[in-house]
Amino acid sequence: MINGLSVDVEEWFQVGAFERTIARSEWDGHASRVERNCDLILGLFDDAGVKATFFTLGWVAERHPAMMRRIADAGHEIASHGWDHARVFTLGAEAFAADLKRAREAIEQASGQAATGYRAPSFSIDQRTPWAFEVLAEQGYTYSSSVAPIAHDHYGWRAAPRFAFQPMTDSDLIEVPVTTAEFAGRRLAAGGGGFFRVLPYAFSRWAIRQVNERDRRPAVFYFHPWEVDPDQPRMKNAPFKSQFRHYTNLDVMAAKLRQLLGDFVWGRMDALVAGEASRAAPLRLAA
Repeated sequence: MINGLSVDVEEWFQVGAFERTIARSEWDGHASRVERNCDLILGLFDDAGVKATFFTLGWVAERHPAMMRRIADAGHEIASHGWDHARVFTLGAEAFAADLKRAREAIEQASGQAATGYRAPSFSIDQRTPWAFEVLAEQGYTYSSSVAPIAHDHYGWRAAPRFAFQPMTDSDLIEVPVTTAEFAGRRLAAGGGGFFRVLPYAFSRWAIRQVNERDRRPAVFYFHPWEVDPDQPRMKNAPFKSQFRHYTNLDVMAAKLRQLLGDFVWGRMDALVAGEASRAAPLRLAA
């Protein structure tokens, strides 16, 4: 079972947790740490012999073309994370299309690789934005991994399917949600990020095994470059919950990743999508 490994490439100051603390107009005034973090991740992946997908902000790609080339030259997939981490439900269809176009141009120019996959910032395709899939299809994307089929205070589409689905009947576009596990009738977030850092590693191992062995489906795992960077600046004026989510266990993340990479088989998202396409059911939501 080959699971999907992905990195959402953004700077430490671009995260959703700080969107009300750090204005976009201030971004260029903060120290960039994304290259040193991505180089560390490339080393981890090389040591483990795995390939992954790097969902990258166009804003980052435009400023770090050499990093993008290194990622592509190492055999990893380059995909889009949008231009500047604007959540999809804050945009209309026209603005979303413009965001996608601007990001794709920057990503492809920097990496020399076509971007056919997309992940919405903060998993922000949900029940409010069914039009987003139409825009993605119109722009030629073959897959999205933008849905978190859980209830969460920042994001989530609880009614969405847990595994790959076709959001439109007249398009081959595939949506591959981030992984969830089930326990006592509840869906639990189990696809990486802050949940992976904060919770004991045993939980993630149990959840991925459940998906692989019981459900017979691949898992989709993600994390961010800033999560392997315990020396990043601290935003002490951010809300306590945001600080807790962002800074907890940064110092153990790299070691946990090494264990995860050794315990399961991992690959690029485009390879996972190719295998899931024939199993992707049409989107059907309960009334």
